[in-house]
Amino acid sequence: MPEEREARCEVEQQLRDHEQEPIIVRYPCRRAGQPVDLTQLSSNSTYCAHLGSLNTNNIYAPFASKIDWEMARWAKLQGPSSTAFSDLLSIESLSENIGFSFKNSRELNKIIDNELPGRPEFKCEQIIIADQAFDIYYRDIIECIKVLFGDPNFTQYLVFVPECHYADEDKTVRLYHDMHTGKWWWNCQKKLDEEHPGATVILVIISSDKTQVTMFRNKTAYPVYLTIGNIPKEIRRKPSHQAHILLAYLPTTRLEHVTNKASRRRMLANLYHACMGRILAPLSTVGIEGINMQSGDGAVQRGHPLFACFVGDYPEQVLVTGVKTMTCPNCDVPSDELGLSAEDVNFQPRDLAAVFEALATLDDGGVAFVRACAEAGIKPIIHPFWEPLPLVNIFESIMPDILHQLYQGLVKHLLAWLSDACGGDEIDARCRCLPPNHHIRHFVKGITTLSRLSGTEHRQICQFLLGIIIDIRLPNNMSSARLLRAVRGLLDFLYIAQYPCHSSETLVFLNEALELFHENKDIFVDLGIRNSFNLPKLHFALHYTHMIRTYGTTDNYNTESTERLHIDLAKDAYRSTNHKNEFTQMAIWLERREKILRHEKYIQWKLGGTESYPGHQTRPPDMLFCRTQVMTKHPIVKAITIDKIKSDYGALYFRESLARYIAKAALPVNATVTPAQLEHHAANVHIPFQKVPVFHKVKWVSVDIRGHGDPPATVDSVHARPGRHSGKFASDDVPPPPI
Repeated sequence: MPEEREARCEVEQQLRDHEQEPIIVRYPCRRAGQPVDLTQLSSNSTYCAHLGSLNTNNIYAPFASKIDWEMARWAKLQGPSSTAFSDLLSIESLSENIGFSFKNSRELNKIIDNELPGRPEFKCEQIIIADQAFDIYYRDIIECIKVLFGDPNFTQYLVFVPECHYADEDKTVRLYHDMHTGKWWWNCQKKLDEEHPGATVILVIISSDKTQVTMFRNKTAYPVYLTIGNIPKEIRRKPSHQAHILLAYLPTTRLEHVTNKASRRRMLANLYHACMGRILAPLSTVGIEGINMQSGDGAVQRGHPLFACFVGDYPEQVLVTGVKTMTCPNCDVPSDELGLSAEDVNFQPRDLAAVFEALATLDDGGVAFVRACAEAGIKPIIHPFWEPLPLVNIFESIMPDILHQLYQGLVKHLLAWLSDACGGDEIDARCRCLPPNHHIRHFVKGITTLSRLSGTEHRQICQFLLGIIIDIRLPNNMSSARLLRAVRGLLDFLYIAQYPCHSSETLVFLNEALELFHENKDIFVDLGIRNSFNLPKLHFALHYTHMIRTYGTTDNYNTESTERLHIDLAKDAYRSTNHKNEFTQMAIWLERREKILRHEKYIQWKLGGTESYPGHQTRPPDMLFCRTQVMTKHPIVKAITIDKIKSDYGALYFRESLARYIAKAALPVNATVTPAQLEHHAANVHIPFQKVPVFHKVKWVSVDIRGHGDPPATVDSVHARPGRHSGKFASDDVPPPPI
């Protein structure tokens, strides 16, 4: 075990090395991803041309002034309801004295609707399923892709060709991070180059998930999101960068009038695929033939949008692929072998050709079609949306999901198993005994009685879960060694799977961590907690290494990003309506909001005065945060004796630790000493002062080294507070910490 830990630490240190540049093997065809036209205007210049009829001396046009624009921006992004905003503007002489170009919300909406360019508009169409009509609100997917591809904020970061990254000059250790370092893009580029050399592959990533928009009345929305893998993951996964577009609102009907459950499920599946087929239909032709795509700097590429990934939880994965519940959407493993390890189970990827043959029997009659689909391992879905899409294997396009598969899946199961094995009272008592620590939440009431835990709470529990079960007693004096190894294996898999950069070596460690869990999971069977481990989410963990090699690391396609989008693009949109015919109002509200955001980018560009797009060098993300130290300008306590530090702050060995630090700092660079030698040097250190200043907090904040405009965030901090005695501080010399 120590040798394994040393080997893993050595590999991880190689990934952390900030000075080491990867060895990059570029795609051999130099025409791939190259622009075909460099004479077009940039995106901002084109936007400016759309506003050409307005006052050219006013950069805020169509708004009269800066304050006019700021009020409009506040009203649409952070402001109150339309009625409240109109009431505000109706205050006597307010609009006239300030000089607003609008007197109420209706006039502001008219300016935004008629004079500001924006993203593609929504259109409402009806889908007929079983002689019933359902409304679907969606946008032109090609125009949405053009908007993302041409966004000036993404221009210098867009990736146009696949690459192979290696950690060593011998090219034996391959690196995987962004999607262009995976094998899927490289393989698709080769296939396109056979008939269309010089193609630029545009990776289309689709996500769908039904969500609640009200606390009561069970009102739901069914949004579909779109992004492209050409945008680096550090930008794409942050909602503030607006790298996702709301593509559609699907029908939310439950078909409660259909009493037969099997018929209801079949109708819902066909409705979903009919809607998605309508939305994604343009990809079936332009994916192979290509279409001109203009990036933010005006360069035109011959873009080939290809459906690459679907991101969703397990019910959505089952719905998209058409497989049966309690089966794997990626492979043909039997449902009673889902809990086996990689060494014990034999599975093959699902046969796409056999699935297409089964779908082709639709004209042979209902009975033949149902029988053929059952033999192919899918449900009888009439024309799945992925059937006409080029270069798509839908079973390979189902992505790992850290949030639902691991945190809300396996970790949730693990907590229940540990509660049954060790006793809920014992687990909770150990949680309450944990000392406070920065970045670790203290569950003062325990964890076993909590219900409806979020992914964030499961993540917080994982930080101390292994520590609270060490030396815990099991029934019948059973050894806890296997329990500890099983928990450690699952937690190791959880954390290694989230590496922002993987190598061929770390993927071996990922498989070994999962195998460690499988080797020791029978402890839960021996304790009478489980009879089997036939869980689809546990089996899908076997596919993680293959999916990382194919599409890049898991932070490229985690559902946490799209779950956050529900707040801005579904819940907030619903709250802006009068709850009658809400989806029409939600679409209009979103269009106006996007126009304001786009105009804000244009104003920032005009105020900047220059337009340059420096080249972007792709490289693996750092495994460590680059950070800078932040402290208050003046200490909280200007001077306190070392004896007071011992008594009030509990730092009993402060003088010895300070002497040891001084001795170590005085050593020559790269000098190595034994602990005994360091203690000898520290004993000869003379500390000439008796009082020191005290800072109660030191923070380390992140640095935006990639230039994405990310705000600084606290990565770590150290706290030092005096102890309390009977509600008062131990010394009057030490004031209470600032609130």
